[in-house]
Amino acid sequence: MKRRTLPVATAFAAAATLLLTACGGGGDPSGESDAIADSSSGQGAKKPTKPTKPSGAPEEGKPDGVDVSLPEDMNLVFDWDKPKDGNEAAAMEDAGNHLRAIYRGVDKRTTKDAALTAYATGQGLHYGEVQINERIGGGWTGTGTRRHYDATTRSASNGTSVEVAFCSDASRFYGKEVKTGKVLRTEPSLKTFGHYKIVMVKVPTDEDLWQASEVFAVTKAEQCR
Repeated sequence: MKRRTLPVATAFAAAATLLLTACGGGGDPSGESDAIADSSSGQGAKKPTKPTKPSGAPEEGKPDGVDVSLPEDMNLVFDWDKPKDGNEAAAMEDAGNHLRAIYRGVDKRTTKDAALTAYATGQGLHYGEVQINERIGGGWTGTGTRRHYDATTRSASNGTSVEVAFCSDASRFYGKEVKTGKVLRTEPSLKTFGHYKIVMVKVPTDEDLWQASEVFAVTKAEQCR
């Protein structure tokens, strides 16, 4: 895993450019443009070769104790190695928690769950709310396995901002109608692969808690195939 330290000014300038560019595709669960929850079938799609590592909850003993548990049929897998740097490791863990919080909100049908406000702030919070509300409005949730891999981190020199970048594979993650339970599948495509950059900021009142302040999500990510 590559890690490098950025000057403070450069890091925050980069953070300012990580704008919300992928908020969804109009609520179509079987082929949405948003990279957070593409829903497509897995047959024929290329998949990462690293071993899977299920991760539905924060690390045991995490001091914030926020519940980010998900239903059994909604599995987020994080195939990445923890950085040696303590801040980067904590930021990476909570970047995963931010994604869990979004899907927990989708499952609970609310943007008011404590997990989302714990792991997101500013535009990162807005991003999560948009993702959840689109799925609530569309009447669907998610099911299956969604993989995250090839993660890298880079830090601001003051130790309060970390960018976490990674790929996602949603080829085995599908939309599911809430009322009927019907699972919605499409043909596999490049659309199942996404690339993220999430700027995590340390919470001043809790040295172990990091929040997503900016999210940049790209669909059809060739580099993630």
